[in-house]
Amino acid sequence: MTLTLSSPPQTPVEPVTEVLHGVSITDPYRWLEDQNSLRTRKWIEEQTAYARCYLDSIPGREETRKRVLEFLEVETCDSLQHVGKRYFFRKRLPQQEQACLYMRDGEEGEDMLLLDPSGLGQGNHTAVRLLCASPGGRLLLYEVKEGGTETGIGTGARGFYYVLETPKEKGTRCQIVYQHILGKPCDSDREILRGGEGDWLRLTASKEHLGLVVYHNPLNLENVRTDFYLLEFARDAAPRQVFSSAKGIVNPALGLDRLLAFTNSDARNFRIVEIKPQENSKEPKFIDVVPESDLYIQSAIFVRNRIYVSYLRETSSQVLVFDFFGNKLGTVPVSEDETVNLIGGSRESDELLFETESFTQPQATYRYSTETQERKLWSRINIPFAPTNYAHHRVTYTSKDGTRIPMFLMGRRDVLESGIRPVVMTSYGGFGLPSTPQFSILVALLVEKGCLFALPNIRGGCEFGADWHLAAKRRQRQKAYDDFLCAAEWLIENERTVPEKLAIFGGSNSGLLVGVALTQRPDLFRAALCLVPILDMLRYHLFDKGDGWQDEFGTADDPEDFAALAQYSPYHNVRSGVAYPATMLVSGDADRRCNPFHTRKMTARLQAANTSERPILLDYSKHRGHFPVLPLSERVEALTDRIAFLSNQLGLQA
Repeated sequence: MTLTLSSPPQTPVEPVTEVLHGVSITDPYRWLEDQNSLRTRKWIEEQTAYARCYLDSIPGREETRKRVLEFLEVETCDSLQHVGKRYFFRKRLPQQEQACLYMRDGEEGEDMLLLDPSGLGQGNHTAVRLLCASPGGRLLLYEVKEGGTETGIGTGARGFYYVLETPKEKGTRCQIVYQHILGKPCDSDREILRGGEGDWLRLTASKEHLGLVVYHNPLNLENVRTDFYLLEFARDAAPRQVFSSAKGIVNPALGLDRLLAFTNSDARNFRIVEIKPQENSKEPKFIDVVPESDLYIQSAIFVRNRIYVSYLRETSSQVLVFDFFGNKLGTVPVSEDETVNLIGGSRESDELLFETESFTQPQATYRYSTETQERKLWSRINIPFAPTNYAHHRVTYTSKDGTRIPMFLMGRRDVLESGIRPVVMTSYGGFGLPSTPQFSILVALLVEKGCLFALPNIRGGCEFGADWHLAAKRRQRQKAYDDFLCAAEWLIENERTVPEKLAIFGGSNSGLLVGVALTQRPDLFRAALCLVPILDMLRYHLFDKGDGWQDEFGTADDPEDFAALAQYSPYHNVRSGVAYPATMLVSGDADRRCNPFHTRKMTARLQAANTSERPILLDYSKHRGHFPVLPLSERVEALTDRIAFLSNQLGLQA
């Protein structure tokens, strides 16, 4: 039984009209961009009360919550690093609110607690993130997460180095590398290197050196140039420039006998090269070690005298092992159903560290040795989910322009075979990030109830190389949205579902995808779950770090970009008198990646325009940011709300 609600709270309309490239654009809810005004705070309180009235009344919510607890109240382990003989990692015990930092001496040692964030005295919303350990494992650098922007990496014997971004003032922003000496006040930190306006800085370290990488024009991937500096820890001297103006993104690896790097210079799918500085030129010479191929290289890890290269073969991970001269030595055993993430290794041994997951298996961490060719389990998240009861297969459908698009279908074996079923669908379609088999608790609990899960590999990712990304980038963005909408149409035409049983969900760039889908084809969907999205595409670049995405989306400052953005910007394409799907928008004050004004304004606009009886809800939290650092108790409630909302709309049993 689905619930109905009374009318949502009224939101005052205070239109602001601007003329962009000769076109009048009216924004009825510009006042909701002011997050801290008393009016906005009162509006959030009213919206929260309205949403809770619906969510707390959903039949079976308590049963759903109990099942969510069984999935979340388990031990987790992540962020494994190996330095010397020591292993450092994060671990959360079954009923702990936040993960703690641990150390283990050797693979068989006892887990030693190093830091519990609850002891920092700032409440359950304080989380810690492991950054790196010093050579030998004597010092550990970590980050306290409470919405800050400061990131450190690179350690020396006396302290550490970090990159700090100055506040955006008068249209400028720059990044600076500082050195902090342990025991001295922060205001005495020494500036090491200052990037130019718009440059991005990256640090890497070995026992003897700090590497400083400067990317010029990072927002224009076709014109990126890289400078590289080395600083010797043993000498109190300025960094020495190794090369400058290298074409493309260049990520050097330190601590090796030769200077090797991972780069997309003259290689859209990336390659591994040896860097040879040239006496009469600022630009270095690149010599292929692992040449570019038709497969996209996702990452490369240099471990002792081996290079581990992770390739993406459509949606399957493949990890090959090379020596430093490019000779193939073997492969790391992985299943074609697993998504693999290389997370690091030890230069003192031949050990590679990596994580795996799949549609039916949550994250596990492994150690792999080239010498023994053994894959040893370090940790696994154990949840009460029976993977043998589920299966998946791939289908292919035709998009609007005739391009063939593959799609995963996953569910219980009886559901996967045939018949009209409730379906939940998502994808990503941007930034060259692929949609591969990954474990989602939300999906797992919905397929348990009899849902079919659909994951189309729409353009904008890199499943078929860099060209798959470029095909739906910037002014071609609509192609990704067409791919997604055509997936929905295929599911309906092939009698796998009907619009009344089709729900979509996604977060961040995928939240934008959901916003576009529900505004362009509201007739296709019963429900939409839109998490931490960007939705006002004419103003996204004016807030926080949104200007860093202009190469991906373009901005309204450019007349050709504006024409494309205005065509699909979800906030600007809400139409009065339309019956929209039930929609739950999720965000919070602490999101500094996708500013929460997007969800506030979109909620108001959908509520005013909607003619269906289906609810438009805002799930908003003061502490919610873009990344998952909420304490366990709040994560349980948030996930319960989302599953209960979708279950209620799709008619699923509790």
